[in-house]
Amino acid sequence: MGEIFGRRPPRRRVVVLLALALLTAVAAVLLLRRSPVTLAPRPGWAGTEQAGWIAGIVSAVFSLVGTVAAVQALRTTRAAERPPAGGTRTIRVGRIPQPASWFQDRRARLDLARAARAGRTAVLTQVLSGMGGVGKTQLAAQFARRLADSGELDLLVWATAISRDAIIAAYAQAARELRVVDPTADPDQAAAALLTWCEQTDRRWLVVLDNLDVPADAAGWWPPANRNGRTIVTTRRRDAVLGAEDRTLVEVGLFTGEEAVGYLTRAVADPARLAEAGQLAADLGHLPLAVAQAAAFIRDRGLDCAGYRRMLLDRRRRLDDLVPQPDALPDDHRATVAATWSLSIDAADAAVPVGLARPLLELAALLDPNGVPTGLFATPAALAHLATARAVGEGARVQAEDVTRALHNLHRLSLVTHDPHGSSLRVHALVQRATRDRLTDAQLVAAVRVAAAALLRLWPATEVEPPLSQAFRANAAALRDHVGDLLLRAGCHEVLFRLYESLGESGLVRAAFDGLAEVVADCLRLHGPDHLETLRFRNQRAFWQGRTGDAAGAADAFAELLTDCLRVVGPDDPLTLTTRHNVAYWRGEAGDVAGAVEATAQLLTDRLRLHGPEHPHTLNTRGSLAWLRAEAGDRAGAVTALRALLADCQRVLGLEHKTTLSARNGLAWQLGAAGEHTAAIAETRVLLDDYIRLLGVDHPQTLNARRNLAWWRGKAGDPAGAAAALAGLVDDCLRVLGPDHPLTGMVVESLAYWRGKPRRTADG
Repeated sequence: MGEIFGRRPPRRRVVVLLALALLTAVAAVLLLRRSPVTLAPRPGWAGTEQAGWIAGIVSAVFSLVGTVAAVQALRTTRAAERPPAGGTRTIRVGRIPQPASWFQDRRARLDLARAARAGRTAVLTQVLSGMGGVGKTQLAAQFARRLADSGELDLLVWATAISRDAIIAAYAQAARELRVVDPTADPDQAAAALLTWCEQTDRRWLVVLDNLDVPADAAGWWPPANRNGRTIVTTRRRDAVLGAEDRTLVEVGLFTGEEAVGYLTRAVADPARLAEAGQLAADLGHLPLAVAQAAAFIRDRGLDCAGYRRMLLDRRRRLDDLVPQPDALPDDHRATVAATWSLSIDAADAAVPVGLARPLLELAALLDPNGVPTGLFATPAALAHLATARAVGEGARVQAEDVTRALHNLHRLSLVTHDPHGSSLRVHALVQRATRDRLTDAQLVAAVRVAAAALLRLWPATEVEPPLSQAFRANAAALRDHVGDLLLRAGCHEVLFRLYESLGESGLVRAAFDGLAEVVADCLRLHGPDHLETLRFRNQRAFWQGRTGDAAGAADAFAELLTDCLRVVGPDDPLTLTTRHNVAYWRGEAGDVAGAVEATAQLLTDRLRLHGPEHPHTLNTRGSLAWLRAEAGDRAGAVTALRALLADCQRVLGLEHKTTLSARNGLAWQLGAAGEHTAAIAETRVLLDDYIRLLGVDHPQTLNARRNLAWWRGKAGDPAGAAAALAGLVDDCLRVLGPDHPLTGMVVESLAYWRGKPRRTADG
């Protein structure tokens, strides 16, 4: 590994000084013997020179004596530092954990070694911080063991820093081993003496404070700075005090995918049992502790990785049922994966504001591990739930600032990762699962209802920011995945309607349809075919079936649904009327335009009877009828009807209502289809500006308006301009909607069309 501490002065210097003194004395004697022969006699010389020789000899002898005395003094002053009889072995205090089986040579260990070798620029105190189970102790133990075994340490102190007394006891024992205090010295006095020794010595030392999860326990007992010494601390905490000026806070993360698979490969050993090892590592969130305990469970039960994955993905199984029993844990593990975080949760919940951290974590455990919008916890439903669920001060009102402080407590103890300046937090999937496992049925139902209500409260009605919409979809999908049927049993259907509506509108049409097919199957199993929510989900599923390109299948599905709606809820129910609208629309899309016109005209009559002429549904049905008449060949009549409809929409609903915007879009298109290309371009350009302002540049309706504008430019005689506009639009559609969205396909087809067309006149 190479020496990492400053080199102490070699003891050979003392030997050299002693040898020089001896040589000086010998030279004086030789000079005395040679002088009568080589020097000419002078009167009075003999006595004078002889006295000089004698003085030289005496001086040499005194020099020799002084040197010996200095050596003796040096030995005396270092007597306390001398290792016990038997050699120069490292003095070890405390028990270093045994090496983990199949230890992975992780990047974090390399970072420690690089910092340690940095000479005068080395960081002398490193604080390894991370959530329980990431392997902080094993990294510190490996580092300490390598230094000691390679002869680079004179003193190694391993203190399990679970309390102030434990730290002092380890220090006191080290002081006694070094003989810097009397064996009967008071522990505090002995510990203080050790720190003094660490500050002044030129011998090489390493102090490890393992599991310092209460930083206050080390106040006043941090080892001093000395270039001959190093301090390593492991902790779950991330408090600012741990990263003081002379300390470096090192975040210890999870295994990389390669490291996790490497561990499983070595631990399971049998290649025939390693299928899906990479997927299993991902399912375990690459958490070293979980990977180790899963591997032990696989070996003990004769399983393979694929079989263990199936068990892990079964929501009915508790996490504790998927690891070895506490008395059979591998590598001296002190707790199961699930129990590893219990002390941290208790500590976070006990911090001010008391009793909020645990129920906050319980809510976060139901949502997306990769990013929970923190605003969810400040919604009225969440604040009321937290006030009821907190362990103390029941009934006390909870404020948004209380939530912020409680989230910080969870972050400090590495249970979540939360940037106070950010808008989301992350929490490991296994922490989530362990938290859910400990909820009673009543607690789980209450938390599910709160999470669903919070999502609906904050979910934007008009989705103009794709990343934000994706975050809400991910959290709603995670909620469904985590609790399964409970979301439907608890009456939280609306969040699922919103999820699949958002998926479809964002361009993920196939995902919306597939997800709704599963929900319909669940509703049929749980509620039966005549339950209102079953009928509503069937309506939504049939719509997105049509959007996938299966217009005929959608028309048939809506026709079947209409029969059931008429029987279950009656002819005038809003769901029945909506289903009639969809039957007509998809019949038209499937090619039966005449039938669609007739069905829509009948629906308009009933809308007028039930809702009146100014209701948004009535106005929307008028727009559908005008469009269908245009498809049937009456373009001029459609334009006239749409102009009248637009005037009514603007008067009744306003300029920015979605029905008004839809009427404007329909009118602009029909103008172009009727040959009024210049008017179509003008109308579409203004509409596009409004879409960008109201919905954003990446909204599907904005992208569709860009496609329409380019199309009418081509029809007006500018095929090159149309192709250029569509080329840029293809890139944006691929980025926002993906290659499978119908609009992407339409844009690609339009681009190919106009690239193959020569420039024409406006009447071409």
